Amino acid sequence: MSSPLDTGSPRPLALITGASRGIGAATARAMAASHDLLLGGRDEQALIELAAELPGARPWPVDLTDDAALHAATAGITTLDVLVHSAGIADIGPLAATSAQVWRRTMEINLIAVAELTRLLLPALRAARGRVVLVNSGQGKQPRADWGAYAASKFALTAYASVLRAEEHSAGVRVTSVFPGRTDTDMQRGVRAAEAGAYEPDRYLRPSTVAAAILFAVNAPADAIVPELVIGPAT
Repeated sequence: MSSPLDTGSPRPLALITGASRGIGAATARAMAASHDLLLGGRDEQALIELAAELPGARPWPVDLTDDAALHAATAGITTLDVLVHSAGIADIGPLAATSAQVWRRTMEINLIAVAELTRLLLPALRAARGRVVLVNSGQGKQPRADWGAYAASKFALTAYASVLRAEEHSAGVRVTSVFPGRTDTDMQRGVRAAEAGAYEPDRYLRPSTVAAAILFAVNAPADAIVPELVIGPAT
């Protein structure tokens, strides 16, 4: 019996989380010419509208923190060529004002949801000798004041990627962490508001630029491994 997600298409299949906006949506647009797409996110209407733009794309509206929904949504995926983890949150502020609730929610979305989705999809990724790309952050390399919970989640995501890379190398699954600097997204607007700073999109990366880095990792030749890509604004 065919899986409900078997497309019969000769094109590789990619699942992109956080695809309703920002880097995730830009990545979907960058990959649409070469891949069939599952567009992950919680804003179903935005996913439907994006899917309508892109041939071979389908909405995949799933709350990544809902274990039952996640198990159900991944059950029909038997082979997966690319998994891009782009979903995330940034709730910044000094450590003295960062509640346990903020810590838990940040870790739940930025780390635990990534680990669980990947775990559920590992058989499908192994079957395709697939690629996993984790959108990290400059904060996962060099944390700054007021970024405690977010930076900690991204440092943990770096460690997770390293372990996943080591464990799945023999299965042919390749793992890349992408570390973008400030990027012109809705999340960045929220961050700058929290920092009480001016929003200067001309000084930030474009989402399409980060998407190009992701596509570079996805399309790396078979004899190459791209463990990390660090990308920052030119200005």
